[in-house]
Amino acid sequence: MTETALLRIPDYSGGSLPNLVAELEWRLTGSAPFDRLHAHLSDRIPEAASHVLLMIDGLGAHQLDHPGASSLLAARKGTLDAPFPTTTTVSLATVASGLPPSRHGVIGHFMLLDGHPYPVNVLRWVDSTGDPVPVRRHIVPSPNLWERLAAAGIEPVTVQPRGYSNSPLTRLLYRGCRFEGVDGMFDFVQAVVDLARVPERLVFAYLPDVDISAHVHGFGSEAYADALSRAAHAWERISALLPPHVGMVGTADHGLVSIRNAGKHRIRRRHHPDLVLYGDPRSLYVRGPAERIAALGAEVPATWHPLGRIESWWGPPGDPAEDTARQGRPDGAFLADAGRVLLPGHMDRRMVGYHGGLDAREVGIPLLVAA
Repeated sequence: MTETALLRIPDYSGGSLPNLVAELEWRLTGSAPFDRLHAHLSDRIPEAASHVLLMIDGLGAHQLDHPGASSLLAARKGTLDAPFPTTTTVSLATVASGLPPSRHGVIGHFMLLDGHPYPVNVLRWVDSTGDPVPVRRHIVPSPNLWERLAAAGIEPVTVQPRGYSNSPLTRLLYRGCRFEGVDGMFDFVQAVVDLARVPERLVFAYLPDVDISAHVHGFGSEAYADALSRAAHAWERISALLPPHVGMVGTADHGLVSIRNAGKHRIRRRHHPDLVLYGDPRSLYVRGPAERIAALGAEVPATWHPLGRIESWWGPPGDPAEDTARQGRPDGAFLADAGRVLLPGHMDRRMVGYHGGLDAREVGIPLLVAA
């Protein structure tokens, strides 16, 4: 891997997802615990009494070239950076906290948690053996975004598929936020519009289908085209129905890259019993003896980056006394080469689309603004 050519480091100074969340919080309350957007991005978002933040999971900026995304492409006002690693749990925790990963504590799809012997999938809250793990709600610091908004007199609401209403991830992220579960796209559009009509609200609306279809079927599939078209239609309908006092911005949690089966490098645990492997397939965290890490490095199609480097990829540090991200930190990470993923036994090798790394296609996410 040629670092200077391929790595896109998130711009946490004003060009990333946490800056967008801080921008909306500042507009609604007059303050925010993190830096706002760069002026050239902030100026493209109109003032409003209420705001809708629509997140289309898995919609990288490069994916707007698809014919089904024409209305989204027309609404694009810039490109932001997803936080590292570029994965759903990290970005959703970024929204829920208004902070970068260095300060909200969720630093991967699989994490090491104090007192638990195996890596934990924090999307599903099961460990690498398949056993359920109790949700540790303290990982995301308090007050979170929703609690700060409520304290300032702004009502936070999230609109998501009804099946997520009591999921472990929901219990982790939406403390203090009203959860509106919906069934289908018509319900979704209507709920967002109705809820946003009330002044002094932030409505966080989340659509998962583009990401799911890209993972399972790939960019060239009919399922992906259908999911993208439905997301674009939802954007069009909400934009048309919102009253003038409501502003809507849209973005994503990450983009994706396609990986052929030949690019999937399996790592067999019995060959590396002294190492703990977690994180994501495109950015594999490793903890263990240096000589064993070096031995793994000799066999994987990836570049090793020590902890001192990847800490900056999580964002600027906060108060060390409140640094929840410090638990479970690795000795470093292997960033997979272009077209490759690294797959220990507990990571999914059935997918077509992957994310988690620092390829520009994974990091770049759109900034959409409704007319």
